[in-house]
Amino acid sequence: QVQLVESGGGLVQAGGSLRLSCAASERTFSSYAMGWFRQAPGNDREFVAAISWSGSRTSYADSVKGRFTISRDNAKNTAYLQMNSLKPEDTAVYYCAAVRTNTYYTGASEYDYWGQGTQVTVSS
Repeated sequence: QVQLVESGGGLVQAGGSLRLSCAASERTFSSYAMGWFRQAPGNDREFVAAISWSGSRTSYADSVKGRFTISRDNAKNTAYLQMNSLKPEDTAVYYCAAVRTNTYYTGASEYDYWGQGTQVTVSS
C-alpha cells in the first residue's frame, strides 16, 4: 500500500507561484509513475500533469502547459508540481496519484493510489 501526502498548497495572488510536494511512503517509489490532478467545486477531477518513473517523460494538460512543471526526486521519494503564473481558474484541490508502471497515464482511473489533496486558492 502506497501512502501519498501532499503539501505546499495555500492562498496566492494571481501571477504568483506555488510548489506542491507529494511524499510517498513506498521504498520502490522509482517504480511508480506519478500524476497530479485537480478538482474545483462542482467540477470533475481533471488531469494536470504526469511523469514517468525515471522522470524522462512528462505530459501536461493544455491549460497548464508552459506554466506548470512536474518533476520528481526518487532519492527523496517525492514528486513536485511547480506552478507559476497562477490564475484564479487554477483554484482547486490538487491531488497526487501513483501507479506502478514503466509508462505514465493521463486518466485518473489508471492510478491506484491517491493522496488526500491540498487546497490551492488563487485570488484575483
